[in-house]
Amino acid sequence: MQSAREIWLLHFPSMRRVALSWLPISRLEVCVAPLLLIAAVMSTVACVDKDQSQKLMKSFETGPQHPDEAPKMLNKELPFHYPQALFAKKLQGNVTLRLYIDRDGHVRPDSTQIVESSGYAAFDSAAIRGSQELQFVPAKTKGEPQPVTILFPVYFRFPGAPPLPGDTILKK
Repeated sequence: MQSAREIWLLHFPSMRRVALSWLPISRLEVCVAPLLLIAAVMSTVACVDKDQSQKLMKSFETGPQHPDEAPKMLNKELPFHYPQALFAKKLQGNVTLRLYIDRDGHVRPDSTQIVESSGYAAFDSAAIRGSQELQFVPAKTKGEPQPVTILFPVYFRFPGAPPLPGDTILKK
Protein backbone atom coordinates (compact mmCIF):
# COMPACT_ATOMS: atom_id res chain seq x y z
CA MET A 1 0.00 0.00 0.00
CA GLN A 2 1.29 3.45 -0.91
CA SER A 3 1.80 6.11 1.70
CA ALA A 4 0.07 9.46 1.42
CA ARG A 5 3.44 11.01 0.51
CA GLU A 6 3.89 8.61 -2.41
CA ILE A 7 0.40 9.26 -3.73
CA TRP A 8 0.92 13.00 -3.40
CA LEU A 9 4.15 12.83 -5.37
CA LEU A 10 2.53 10.68 -8.06
CA HIS A 11 -0.21 13.22 -8.65
CA PHE A 12 1.90 16.35 -8.23
CA PRO A 13 5.38 15.59 -9.64
CA SER A 14 6.07 19.27 -10.34
CA MET A 15 5.79 19.92 -6.60
CA ARG A 16 8.58 17.45 -5.73
CA ARG A 17 11.01 20.23 -4.72
CA VAL A 18 8.39 21.81 -2.45
CA ALA A 19 7.50 18.41 -1.06
CA LEU A 20 11.13 17.74 -0.19
CA SER A 21 11.33 20.96 1.77
CA TRP A 22 8.37 20.27 4.05
CA LEU A 23 7.49 16.56 3.89
CA PRO A 24 9.80 14.05 5.57
CA ILE A 25 10.36 11.97 2.39
CA SER A 26 13.43 9.86 1.92
CA ARG A 27 15.48 9.95 -1.30
CA LEU A 28 14.42 6.37 -1.95
CA GLU A 29 10.75 7.38 -1.97
CA VAL A 30 11.46 10.23 -4.41
CA CYS A 31 13.26 7.82 -6.76
CA VAL A 32 10.66 5.09 -6.45
CA ALA A 33 7.59 7.31 -7.00
CA PRO A 34 8.12 7.80 -10.79
CA LEU A 35 8.71 4.05 -11.16
CA LEU A 36 5.42 3.32 -9.41
CA LEU A 37 3.63 5.67 -11.79
CA ILE A 38 5.15 3.91 -14.81
CA ALA A 39 4.17 0.53 -13.40
CA ALA A 40 0.60 1.72 -12.82
CA VAL A 41 0.30 3.01 -16.39
CA MET A 42 1.78 -0.17 -17.84
CA SER A 43 -0.60 -2.36 -15.85
CA THR A 44 -3.57 -0.30 -17.07
CA VAL A 45 -2.43 -0.61 -20.68
CA ALA A 46 -2.00 -4.35 -20.26
CA CYS A 47 -5.70 -4.68 -19.30
CA VAL A 48 -6.89 -3.52 -22.74
CA ASP A 49 -7.52 -6.27 -25.28
CA LYS A 50 -6.67 -6.03 -28.99
CA ASP A 51 -10.16 -4.91 -30.12
CA GLN A 52 -10.31 -2.20 -27.48
CA SER A 53 -6.86 -0.91 -28.38
CA GLN A 54 -7.81 -0.76 -32.08
CA LYS A 55 -11.00 1.16 -31.27
CA LEU A 56 -9.01 3.52 -29.07
CA MET A 57 -6.45 4.15 -31.81
CA LYS A 58 -9.21 4.72 -34.37
CA SER A 59 -10.84 7.30 -32.12
CA PHE A 60 -7.54 9.17 -31.86
CA GLU A 61 -7.13 9.05 -35.65
CA THR A 62 -10.63 10.27 -36.50
CA GLY A 63 -11.06 12.70 -33.63
CA PRO A 64 -14.45 13.45 -32.08
CA GLN A 65 -17.47 12.40 -34.10
CA HIS A 66 -19.59 15.16 -35.55
CA PRO A 67 -23.36 14.73 -35.66
CA ASP A 68 -25.20 14.34 -38.97
CA GLU A 69 -27.48 17.20 -37.94
CA ALA A 70 -26.29 20.16 -35.87
CA PRO A 71 -28.45 21.40 -32.98
CA LYS A 72 -30.99 24.08 -33.94
CA MET A 73 -31.91 26.90 -31.59
CA LEU A 74 -35.62 27.10 -30.77
CA ASN A 75 -35.65 30.51 -29.05
CA LYS A 76 -37.48 33.11 -31.14
CA GLU A 77 -35.73 35.92 -29.25
CA LEU A 78 -32.27 35.79 -27.73
CA PRO A 79 -32.40 35.62 -23.91
CA PHE A 80 -29.35 37.84 -23.36
CA HIS A 81 -29.93 41.14 -21.57
CA TYR A 82 -27.57 44.10 -21.96
CA PRO A 83 -26.23 45.10 -18.51
CA GLN A 84 -27.67 48.55 -17.70
CA ALA A 85 -24.40 50.01 -16.38
CA LEU A 86 -22.53 49.07 -19.57
CA PHE A 87 -25.43 50.23 -21.77
CA ALA A 88 -25.31 53.66 -20.06
CA LYS A 89 -21.58 53.88 -20.90
CA LYS A 90 -22.24 52.71 -24.50
CA LEU A 91 -19.76 49.86 -24.06
CA GLN A 92 -19.78 46.85 -26.38
CA GLY A 93 -18.30 43.38 -26.17
CA ASN A 94 -18.23 39.77 -27.36
CA VAL A 95 -18.38 36.67 -25.18
CA THR A 96 -17.78 33.17 -26.53
CA LEU A 97 -19.36 30.38 -24.51
CA ARG A 98 -18.83 26.63 -24.61
CA LEU A 99 -22.25 25.02 -24.18
CA TYR A 100 -23.04 21.38 -23.54
CA ILE A 101 -26.39 20.52 -25.12
CA ASP A 102 -27.84 17.24 -23.87
CA ARG A 103 -29.92 14.66 -25.79
CA ASP A 104 -33.09 16.59 -24.92
CA GLY A 105 -31.79 19.90 -26.31
CA HIS A 106 -31.26 21.50 -22.90
CA VAL A 107 -28.14 23.49 -22.08
CA ARG A 108 -26.44 22.12 -18.97
CA PRO A 109 -25.66 25.24 -16.89
CA ASP A 110 -23.01 23.46 -14.81
CA SER A 111 -21.06 22.71 -18.01
CA THR A 112 -21.24 26.21 -19.52
CA GLN A 113 -17.84 27.88 -19.73
CA ILE A 114 -16.50 31.20 -20.96
CA VAL A 115 -14.01 30.43 -23.72
CA GLU A 116 -13.33 34.07 -24.59
CA SER A 117 -14.17 36.85 -22.17
CA SER A 118 -15.40 40.27 -23.25
CA GLY A 119 -13.13 41.87 -20.69
CA TYR A 120 -16.19 43.04 -18.75
CA ALA A 121 -17.52 40.84 -15.95
CA ALA A 122 -21.05 42.18 -16.45
CA PHE A 123 -21.12 41.06 -20.14
CA ASP A 124 -19.67 37.66 -19.20
CA SER A 125 -22.27 37.18 -16.43
CA ALA A 126 -25.14 38.27 -18.69
CA ALA A 127 -24.01 35.77 -21.34
CA ILE A 128 -23.88 32.92 -18.79
CA ARG A 129 -27.32 33.84 -17.37
CA GLY A 130 -28.90 34.08 -20.80
CA SER A 131 -27.43 30.77 -21.95
CA GLN A 132 -29.47 28.98 -19.29
CA GLU A 133 -32.66 29.96 -21.14
CA LEU A 134 -31.54 28.64 -24.54
CA GLN A 135 -33.50 25.70 -25.99
CA PHE A 136 -32.38 23.55 -28.91
CA VAL A 137 -33.54 20.74 -31.12
CA PRO A 138 -30.79 18.28 -30.20
CA ALA A 139 -28.02 17.28 -32.58
CA LYS A 140 -28.62 13.94 -34.29
CA THR A 141 -26.50 11.11 -35.60
CA LYS A 142 -28.33 8.56 -37.76
CA GLY A 143 -31.61 10.08 -36.56
CA GLU A 144 -30.79 9.58 -32.86
CA PRO A 145 -30.41 12.57 -30.51
CA GLN A 146 -26.84 13.08 -29.39
CA PRO A 147 -25.29 15.36 -26.77
CA VAL A 148 -22.81 17.87 -28.19
CA THR A 149 -20.56 20.69 -27.09
CA ILE A 150 -20.66 23.86 -29.18
CA LEU A 151 -19.06 27.29 -29.18
CA PHE A 152 -21.75 29.98 -28.96
CA PRO A 153 -20.85 33.65 -29.55
CA VAL A 154 -22.82 36.37 -27.75
CA TYR A 155 -22.56 39.91 -29.15
CA PHE A 156 -23.46 42.94 -27.06
CA ARG A 157 -23.87 45.92 -29.43
CA PHE A 158 -24.98 49.45 -28.59
CA PRO A 159 -27.33 50.88 -31.24
CA GLY A 160 -25.51 53.45 -33.38
CA ALA A 161 -22.08 52.80 -31.83
CA PRO A 162 -19.11 52.20 -34.12
CA PRO A 163 -18.53 48.53 -34.97
CA LEU A 164 -15.93 46.46 -33.18
CA PRO A 165 -13.08 44.81 -35.07
CA GLY A 166 -14.43 41.64 -36.69
CA ASP A 167 -18.00 42.93 -36.93
CA THR A 168 -17.92 42.69 -40.72
CA ILE A 169 -18.83 39.00 -40.34
CA LEU A 170 -22.11 39.89 -38.61
CA LYS A 171 -25.24 40.16 -40.74
CA LYS A 172 -26.75 43.62 -40.69
